[in-house]
Amino acid sequence: QVQLMESGGGSVQSGGSLRLSCAASRFVLTFRFYCMGWFRQAPGEEREAVAIVSSDGSTIYTDSVKGRFTISQEAAKNTLDLQMNSLKSEDTAMYYCAAAPGRWSCSQKGGDFGYWGQGTQVTVSS
Repeated sequence: QVQLMESGGGSVQSGGSLRLSCAASRFVLTFRFYCMGWFRQAPGEEREAVAIVSSDGSTIYTDSVKGRFTISQEAAKNTLDLQMNSLKSEDTAMYYCAAAPGRWSCSQKGGDFGYWGQGTQVTVSS
C-alpha cells in the first residue's frame, strides 16, 4: 500500500522560499525502479509536472522552475522534498506528491503516476 503525505505549504511573499516535504510509505522505496515527483495545479489550469526524480537520481524540471526549485529524496527517511526559492505569484497552486513504484523510465506525464497525496497549498503574493 502506497501512502503519500505532503507538508510544508503556506503563504509567502514574492521572492521568498518554501520547502515542501512528502512522506512516502516505505513500500515505494523497496522497488528497484521508481519515479517520484511534484505536480501542481492552479485554479482553472491543467495539472503540470514541476519536478520528477527517478530511482537512479536523475531529475526532470519544468522550464519555469529551473534554477529556482530543487527536488531531493532521502531514502533513509522515505521523504521527497521540493525546495522552492525565488517564488513568484505564478507558482501559486496546489502542490501534489506523486509516486510510480516499479517504473524504470520517468516522464512528466501525470498518467504515469498511480499514487497521489492529498496536496498542500502554496500561495505567493506579489
